Amino acid sequence: MTNERNGARRRSREGWRAAACLAPVLATVLSAGAANADGDPAAGKRVFARCQSCHQVGEKARNLVGPELNGVIGRTSGTVAGYAYSPALKAAAITWDHDTIAAFVAKPQAVAKGTRMPPAPPLKPADVDNLIAYLATFAADGGAAQ
Repeated sequence: MTNERNGARRRSREGWRAAACLAPVLATVLSAGAANADGDPAAGKRVFARCQSCHQVGEKARNLVGPELNGVIGRTSGTVAGYAYSPALKAAAITWDHDTIAAFVAKPQAVAKGTRMPPAPPLKPADVDNLIAYLATFAADGGAAQ
């Protein structure tokens, strides 16, 4: 019985050692994935160049064919003052986050049927991540987001 108990203790210690050795590796892998999912704002600025004929960001941004996108992350669709949204986008009451923006950029009509935004040229997932990271750098007033 003593040998069984000692064997169980040894296996338990070995399991904890293995977990302790794997923890830093796992943390590195998970944090690298999170960093990649966040995107690169500098690269996103280049992607946003495709959007600038309709949208603006920054302290002097104004509504054009589409609304200005300052502070878009976390904002509810159809709420930028002075922009005449389609009834569909107003009624959708979407809270803009990574997933909703990615879906809307890919297929606006699938997210808010009746919206006036035309489909954008196809973007790679990394380009979408970068675009969203760039948009996230702007606060609602057009200054730097905290």
